[in-house]
Amino acid sequence: FPGGAGKMMENIAKNIVYPTYAFDNGIQGRVFVSFVVERDGSISNVKAMRGIGGGCDEEAVRVIQSMPKWIPARQRGETVRCSYIIPIIFKMQ
Repeated sequence: FPGGAGKMMENIAKNIVYPTYAFDNGIQGRVFVSFVVERDGSISNVKAMRGIGGGCDEEAVRVIQSMPKWIPARQRGETVRCSYIIPIIFKMQ
């Protein structure tokens, strides 16, 4: 992610919206989202691997899909596709 892991987490925190249904029903937890960073830095194949329901899974997928382009991974001087799994925490405060 441009700027590193800290900037990525800032981007997620800034753009995530706690789903009303989940908030009203006290649903909290981690949603694990997998995705692929393509050779051009775009995000594809976004899926909630393990979710908590209440609309949180869909919101986590939406936020990952809306991320800006990444700096693509390199292997032996060539840009390559790279898969990631990121936990997104939904916690009421």
